[in-house]
Amino acid sequence: MPLTNHIEKHLTASEVVRETVIGMADGLTVPFALAAGLSGAISSTHVVVTAGLAEVAAGSIAMGLGGFLAARGDMEHYRNERQREVQEVEEKPQVEEHEVAEVFREYGLTDVEIAPIITALRAQPEKWVDFMMRFELGLEEPAPKRAGQSALTIAGAYVAGGLVPLAPYILMRSASQALLVSALVTLIALFIFGFVKSRFSGSNPLRGATETVLVGGLAATAAFALAKLFA
Repeated sequence: MPLTNHIEKHLTASEVVRETVIGMADGLTVPFALAAGLSGAISSTHVVVTAGLAEVAAGSIAMGLGGFLAARGDMEHYRNERQREVQEVEEKPQVEEHEVAEVFREYGLTDVEIAPIITALRAQPEKWVDFMMRFELGLEEPAPKRAGQSALTIAGAYVAGGLVPLAPYILMRSASQALLVSALVTLIALFIFGFVKSRFSGSNPLRGATETVLVGGLAATAAFALAKLFA
């Protein structure tokens, strides 16, 4: 019987995709809520556009900086933990050998089967540290340029998302009319975004799209109602 190649399909969400989702989700929702809230209090689209663009600029910088600091913190955490593991391998090899054995015992290996693995790791200290970082601590080394890339990805996605609800206000004079168009365009964008995000993550696309629309719609409705209340 001829053998056929077995191809496994696994969903792997990269850091870039995750960061794009973070930036786009907030970019679509927050400026939309702000524009809707201002539309409930004023009739000038100029004010809405000015405030909206200022929010997009501030929001993208804040979120980009947050992504940068988070990624840099991950790198510093990894380096500190690796340095600690290097020191422990050098100073407490017996303790580390016991920890290696515990890892493999969880997979059902016996001490006889584990012994040659420990011997091999002992002969390669760097590989031993790599093993401990991955299987004891569950840490992977972040990419060297991850912090800067993270900041640009999140900030760029936020700007791209934020311009969607503001576009009708830029093109139209009446804030009330622009609000209706903005709501329609943004809710469609939220639906598409939620659908694609859920499809990528393996969740139910329609449920994910519906939940995303509800979150964005509720945020905008609350902002609009508050603006009307205090106008």
